[in-house]
Amino acid sequence: MLRNVAVLLAGGVGSRVGLDIPKQLIKIAGMPIMEHTLGVLDRHPEIDEIIILMAPGHLDAVHAMTRDGRYPKVSKILEGAETRNETTKRALAALPEGEDCNVLLHDAVRPLLSEEVITNCFKALQTHQAVDVAIPSADTIIELNDDNTIAQIPDRSRLRRGQTPQAFLASTLKRAYEIADQDSEFKATDDCSVVLKYLPDTKIWVVDGHERNMKVTEPIDVYIADKLFQLTAHQQFPQKSEADYRAAFEGKNMVVFGGSYGIGADIMALAESYGANVASYSRSATGTDVGKRADIVAAAADAGKRFGSIDFVVNTAGVLPRGELATVSEETIYTATEINYIAPVLIAQEFFPYLARAKGSLLFFTSSSYTRGRRGYALYSSAKAATVNLTQALADEWADEGVRVNAINPERTATPMRTKAFGEEPPNTLLESKAVARASLDTLIASSTGHVIDLRRIDPIQEALDAAAGN
Repeated sequence: MLRNVAVLLAGGVGSRVGLDIPKQLIKIAGMPIMEHTLGVLDRHPEIDEIIILMAPGHLDAVHAMTRDGRYPKVSKILEGAETRNETTKRALAALPEGEDCNVLLHDAVRPLLSEEVITNCFKALQTHQAVDVAIPSADTIIELNDDNTIAQIPDRSRLRRGQTPQAFLASTLKRAYEIADQDSEFKATDDCSVVLKYLPDTKIWVVDGHERNMKVTEPIDVYIADKLFQLTAHQQFPQKSEADYRAAFEGKNMVVFGGSYGIGADIMALAESYGANVASYSRSATGTDVGKRADIVAAAADAGKRFGSIDFVVNTAGVLPRGELATVSEETIYTATEINYIAPVLIAQEFFPYLARAKGSLLFFTSSSYTRGRRGYALYSSAKAATVNLTQALADEWADEGVRVNAINPERTATPMRTKAFGEEPPNTLLESKAVARASLDTLIASSTGHVIDLRRIDPIQEALDAAAGN
């Protein structure tokens, strides 16, 4: 069986985004763009080896990403060439000699690649020697004459927008480039076009891509990609078995604030079922006021004494004050701010030393209201927006220490806090607390950091696409 080698193409300089670093090193969701992409490739079970081609002068950044062994499949880090085609040739030259393999080439600035697309590429290589990834064109494409007038308008139903990855039997792609090198007028924008032109008898199979698999090229793309991470992060987590969860949590130590009921209690129960040691602190059970530093200090000291080390910290504590801001009492203002925002700050400060030693994970909770302040929720939504900014800032600050910081953004969830604020609601309109707890465990053990994990009963992007299509 042939080995599957992924090539991460990170040779571009990204002049169009207007920064003095390559676009693949711009941070979104707490990590450089190319590190998100690298993580997708490294986690895929069918990929055996990864070769990285990086822009000249920036290899140290890649070595820093891979130095601690987070991406064990990386075998080579090479300097890219001046053109895309020359960079591909360097990657082909780095493949093992004397044996063929499947090679999958992917742009480093497409960080939202799905596991499904990779899987489908390798599956297609079982029957074809070359594979492209593409999506239908939503826009009408026009072809111009030299004088800037329309020459023709091709049938849109037959047009596709090319993406990466592109995958090949390595010997096929090598042969195409060998022939191309004999052409003095050789010019190509991607690798499939090289095969198409110089090995015309080789059929190139097309795998369906996805709108999410966007390329970060323009300044606005950075913003869009960051937002897409918030909407797709949970879908990117690989499926786990009960044995996987037990391996991840057994013997590990967790602290939960707000664990007396609701999501916090479900997180505790689920983690304990997989063998984790869990300490819970709340106002009702331990008299812990999460808005007071002295109480957080005491909780950290207690957990440290009980466990010695702390791998995971979760804060689910919160209050949901409602009412017009003009009429809200001063007491409510301070209480809501202390519990919903000051508490995450204090918890982060006091538990950082433990998490740094354990290379652990910190999890906050936000709300969909963080994206837009809503009438009657000024205190709540503004604090949740601040928590998102805190999450992303800490992910950046603590990345070198190996501490991951993420936030869960659940849709309306059936919890006692929500029932107290809104009364009884139809169950089929609410997320189940246990489903949020499961996603919380996934987030705690994931390698990602700086993410806002959007949890909904329906995928929000697919829902929007279906609505636009009239489904």
